[in-house]
Amino acid sequence: MRSWGIWRVERDWTPESAAELEALGFDTLWIGGSRDNALRTAELLLAATRYLTVATGILNVWSTDADAVARSFHRLDERFPGRFLLGVGSGHREAFQDTYTRPYTAVSRYLDRLDAHDVPPERRILAALGDRMVGLAAARSRGAHPYLVTPAHTAHARELLGPAVYLAPEQKVVLDRDPVTARSIGRPVVAEPYLRLANYRNSLRTLGYTDAQMDHGGSDSLIDDLVVHGEPDTVRARLEAHVEHGADHVAVQLLMHPGRDPLEEFRELAAVLDLRPDSGPPDRVQG
Repeated sequence: MRSWGIWRVERDWTPESAAELEALGFDTLWIGGSRDNALRTAELLLAATRYLTVATGILNVWSTDADAVARSFHRLDERFPGRFLLGVGSGHREAFQDTYTRPYTAVSRYLDRLDAHDVPPERRILAALGDRMVGLAAARSRGAHPYLVTPAHTAHARELLGPAVYLAPEQKVVLDRDPVTARSIGRPVVAEPYLRLANYRNSLRTLGYTDAQMDHGGSDSLIDDLVVHGEPDTVRARLEAHVEHGADHVAVQLLMHPGRDPLEEFRELAAVLDLRPDSGPPDRVQG
């Protein structure tokens, strides 16, 4: 069974959009870039919906307190049993230069604190690009949530994780048949800041991309690989390629056309993916 979610930065989420996406048939909402110990946005989205999963994608270990987050997790789990997935990760060095020294160690220690507060490993997921962090995700969480990746990365992560560990990559999409228009929307999102950040550049190098392809806003071929666009069948095939290469779920970040109603674009995406509105509770991320 295909499992599709929507990834949006925290400031773009509203209870109304959450309810609409649940009605369209998406099964998981991902909150990007959260630094909120209280998990207030997650609570609002859970309250506005009936059965879908809400996940942080991700909560940053440098800017949140694991003890406070654990208490918030239990508050949400008591109110919305089984519907919240706690995604955590180390973010990137450039944003936390004063404290960002050993991300693997920092994430491990954060997980230690979650363990101390009885946050179950199967109810958390790790941002994971490099092999070592993918391994940590397999050992100490439900699985991995890689960001800014291609199906080739998904295949490699699945090989590292083995068959039973959950894998939920993020994939950017622009719903436009014209490559020039699609790149004009996708390139700024990819180039700033991701193509300037060491961890993402290193990840892309492991996938075979060169510095020349990553410089100056990214080559057309790189942008086309990182931001899916084209005919509806092409978009669907590219998203399904993640599933065919081992993903259990794909978190779609839909990049919007300026001036268009986001809900119109989400409805178009639901049609591309052949989702069935109001079909009832799907299998959730937690299993």
